Amino acid sequence: MKRILLALLLMGIALSLFSQGAVNYAPSSNISAYTYEGIRSGVEKLKMNTYILGQVYKPGLYVVPDDTDFLTLLALAGGPKEDAKLSKIRVVRPSAEGNKVIWVNFKKYLETGDGTLIPALQPGDTVVISGTIFYAFSRVADFLSKAAIALSVYNLITNAK
Repeated sequence: MKRILLALLLMGIALSLFSQGAVNYAPSSNISAYTYEGIRSGVEKLKMNTYILGQVYKPGLYVVPDDTDFLTLLALAGGPKEDAKLSKIRVVRPSAEGNKVIWVNFKKYLETGDGTLIPALQPGDTVVISGTIFYAFSRVADFLSKAAIALSVYNLITNAK
């Protein structure tokens, strides 16, 4: 009975640890990059698929007008979280030669207001906002606390008489 209880406990902890990991998503190449929205005010409007992942409040796929810039997409995604690394944001842009990475220093933009630091988005762009070193530290601390709980429960079960 002790072994079954211990095995269930360890499986639960393992599932909770590994289910919170990052998911890599590569958009399918057969999905159209543009969506036709129609004509408004005499101008044809197109929408494009863009992705934003990582340390934002609402990551995912966004279908936005084709003249959308990085700042607008970031605002649509709820903005960066407190533990987002704003000085080194990646924009992964698909091209015929392979993926091209554009680095955005959003922290410098906030300090200077220099609009040239904010790139216009293209269809299929994926914006990836990583966490700071403090975010990584908190993930390690969370893992270690769960491991310590598992070990203390194991110790209680094996030493119980």
